[in-house]
Amino acid sequence: MKKIIEGSAQITINEGVFFNPKMEGLRTLSVLFLKAFDAKGSLIDCTAATGVRAIRYAKEVGIKDVTILDINKRAFDNAVKNMKSNGIDTKAFNEDLQAFAGRYEDQFDIIDLDPFGSAAPYIQDILKISKNGSLLMITATDTAVLCGAHLSACIKTYASRPLHGEPCKEAGLRILIGYISRIAAQFNFGIEVLLSLSDLHYFRVFLRLNKGAKKALDSVKTSGFGAYCHSCQNFVVKKGVVPSLNLSCEYCTNSMDPFGSLWIGNLYDKRILKDMYALAEGDAKDHINILVNEEDIPLFYSLPKITRHLHLGSVSPNKIISVLHEMGYKASATQFGKEGIKTNANLSEIRKILKEV
Repeated sequence: MKKIIEGSAQITINEGVFFNPKMEGLRTLSVLFLKAFDAKGSLIDCTAATGVRAIRYAKEVGIKDVTILDINKRAFDNAVKNMKSNGIDTKAFNEDLQAFAGRYEDQFDIIDLDPFGSAAPYIQDILKISKNGSLLMITATDTAVLCGAHLSACIKTYASRPLHGEPCKEAGLRILIGYISRIAAQFNFGIEVLLSLSDLHYFRVFLRLNKGAKKALDSVKTSGFGAYCHSCQNFVVKKGVVPSLNLSCEYCTNSMDPFGSLWIGNLYDKRILKDMYALAEGDAKDHINILVNEEDIPLFYSLPKITRHLHLGSVSPNKIISVLHEMGYKASATQFGKEGIKTNANLSEIRKILKEV
């Protein structure tokens, strides 16, 4: 038995119950998101484990109508005990999410899903307990699949061809969002992406559901496909159900690697990010600051990959970003790679700048 203090939560972790201390930062960002969104109403933590997330949402955000769910009896008992010791009144269910969603008649305003591995098997279930305006907070830890290390698994699970290259994390995150949008459309929901995170071994997306056939169709149409050159790092991304892609690289004539379907729309709501930044402290503030300043366009360029191809020495990303700004282009650092830059300048312009610098 172990005792932990995290945020406003004081919990006991029983033997055999999963708790990952490295995910504290993610839990803090989730708290900040709900506070910045001024979230209210009913909340369900579908994978409660120790109950730490639900406790923090109740005590730090002020969510009063809290439900916890976990199929594991040992974890369920641990979570219930922790909720009581923290003074949180909760409804608790020790059952499988699929069974729960199939019989539960009410819908929730906020749904948190943080499973082990892929979130894909549970998306239909959480949509059954959603309604117009519901907030979905979904974690996926099958990043190896989404980032192209297991091609067949990604095609099977997400009906999408992944990208296994420098921008793979962003492509993987966008594949996840695109998949959610397609499943949500089956329930006549469109999605509004409010925040997207990539760190360590996980992706985390924060979405709002909007009911209506047109909104559902518009969301699905926000997906598209891309092609990536592993030699020179040229990429092309096009929106559409069946977009036309030239798979011959215009810069080095090598064959480009196709990927998709994936979400081509925005990854953030900058207004929420700015409100989160104002509330944040320490590492969370630094993390959010990158997102606040990141250009919300797909995808990004890895400078070391380009300089190696051109046989050039290393160059500071900040220097290239500064030069691009001076030339009137949009440019920023990115959460997806320390040596990466996002910009609306094309590869030809970036190569020219790198040679001059």
